[in-house]
Amino acid sequence: MTSLRPGVRAVRRPAADVAADAARQGAVVHRIGPAPTKAALLAELARALRFPDWVGPNWDALADALRDLSWLPAGPHVVVWTGASATDPQAYETALEVFQHATATSAGTDRPLTVLLAGA
Repeated sequence: MTSLRPGVRAVRRPAADVAADAARQGAVVHRIGPAPTKAALLAELARALRFPDWVGPNWDALADALRDLSWLPAGPHVVVWTGASATDPQAYETALEVFQHATATSAGTDRPLTVLLAGA
């Protein structure tokens, strides 16, 4: 069973299993696939999390959006990122920093965020 506590964690199980497990625990699951570049990663996140128009394609806007999530239903949210290691190393590291900060600040809110780095 995958823990839904806010944070960023690598999981060794297939993404489909991780997503199904999170959904069974009552989370809204947002799946993003391999994204080789910063632009592709930001586009994947915008699609999966249905970002409002004010969220631009940059790290600061991503950080602001992940701290807010007010356009999404209340309750736990889980981003399942498949193929994270295939992302450009600089974009990967920056994304992890943004995710770590966002998940930490979401603890205790009505929309806690968990990011799981999953296998295919």
